[in-house]
Amino acid sequence: MLRQRISYLAATLALIAPMAQAQATETITVAGGCFWCVEADFEKVDGVIEAVSGFAGGDTANPTYEQVTGGGTGHYEVVEITYDPSKVQARQLYDLFFRSIDPTDAGGQFCDRGPSYRTAIFADAGDRAAAEAAKQAAEQALGRQIVTPILGDAPFYPAGSYHQDYYKSSERLAVSSVGIFVPKSEAYKRYREGCGRDFRVRELWGADAPFVN
Repeated sequence: MLRQRISYLAATLALIAPMAQAQATETITVAGGCFWCVEADFEKVDGVIEAVSGFAGGDTANPTYEQVTGGGTGHYEVVEITYDPSKVQARQLYDLFFRSIDPTDAGGQFCDRGPSYRTAIFADAGDRAAAEAAKQAAEQALGRQIVTPILGDAPFYPAGSYHQDYYKSSERLAVSSVGIFVPKSEAYKRYREGCGRDFRVRELWGADAPFVN
């Protein structure tokens, strides 16, 4: 009987352990212009499990990329960041976020202009204090007004598979703005450089910029 009870407890713990691990993760959602770039940046962070490109903040359910970039849906390009809070905290991620964008620009980011490329943080009640503190600290560090709003939590809609992990995909594009039959990873590098993202971030944040050389 004792052996049976031990076996039962072991089996129960085996079921509970992965559930506890799954529940240990948390998420934040940020808009930092091109979601390919934000995804690429945050997947480098120790403790980040996954970064998924998508949309939030608008009125249309399950919008397409074309609908969002065409205007009228109210959505931002965003990235939902899933992380392990035992390794990194929301406040640290927000600090990194502010220093990876131009938070003084209300009209878009770098070469990408328009409402869908605006910056924002979508924070639930539990994360709002951390987001506000990170914004205040970034404003003090930069010495300029930060226009990035901290908005309430909003539904997140993942973008199509074409846009996920774009920065590291070996899939070749038949035609693109940066060449013909270019791998997505190379097209991404050329786009990011041509858009001036790293140049502007470095200009603003200098050595505090976490994702640029």
